[in-house]
Amino acid sequence: MTEIRKFALRMDAPSDVPEAEHVWPEGVASYEPEANNDDAPQERGEIYHDRFVFNIRVPKFYAFPAPKENNTGKAIVICPGGGYCGVSFDREGCEVARFFNSLGISAFVLRYRIPMPDGRLGLLKDGPLSDALRTIRIVRSRAAQYGIDPEKVGIMGFSSGGHVAATASTLYDTLEDPNPALNTISARPSFAILIYPVISLYEGYCHQGSRHNLLGAAPSFDLMKKYSPERQVTKETPPTYISLTEDDEVQPLNSLNYYKALLEHQVPAELHIYTEGGHGYGLRSTGIGVDAWPDNLAKWLQRGEK
Repeated sequence: MTEIRKFALRMDAPSDVPEAEHVWPEGVASYEPEANNDDAPQERGEIYHDRFVFNIRVPKFYAFPAPKENNTGKAIVICPGGGYCGVSFDREGCEVARFFNSLGISAFVLRYRIPMPDGRLGLLKDGPLSDALRTIRIVRSRAAQYGIDPEKVGIMGFSSGGHVAATASTLYDTLEDPNPALNTISARPSFAILIYPVISLYEGYCHQGSRHNLLGAAPSFDLMKKYSPERQVTKETPPTYISLTEDDEVQPLNSLNYYKALLEHQVPAELHIYTEGGHGYGLRSTGIGVDAWPDNLAKWLQRGEK
């Protein structure tokens, strides 16, 4: 685990982050018209703490290409978590991208749109999902530029970012891209990695804050069903790796029911449950058994055609 931790610790300096690219350079629906005005700051109101980013109105991604000397041709779109009120840009984004680079995998950290925390919750239901699907298409369109096999582009998510990744894995064919050229490119992830994920948005064991922020205060049954990926799994859902702990604040039933649905549809899946570790640790060492999750993930990625 030593080398993995080094990649996490090296991400303290903002200069280590590549230049941001717009997910929707043609413009994107926003709460405020000026957010798409080229003469206005497009990231006004963002707040950083350990570079945890709030109020994302203009989605962007950050490319971390694999070094040429060990490039495997695989790529991963990383969706950090944050309860659909922000994204943990360092802990569950850039640090993880450096880890994948060490495995010869190109990584793309996505800062997807986040609902505004002022009573307008539930108005961007498709925002994070459409941002993820567009980013997958962009990555595949640049396969030659990055030395990527377009058949080996996966998605990863932590916490609520796990919900983004799971919805992208199950609802990838529900949204068309307005760009005709990109719309011809598949948005289906080749594989998925879910780390302490939010999955279900049903009453009972959903993460209430994530559901409230994404769907609003009183979502309909049909809306909860649509955005509960365990109800949307098919035989075409990509192979999936899931990792969590028993003492996670996001109830383990989120992952267990998704894993059950994958098995029922004969989708290759691997589930790791550690006794303790809580939530939100990312790659950072806890000194307990859950520290093994990156090594176990690396072994899974090296097996099969993922």
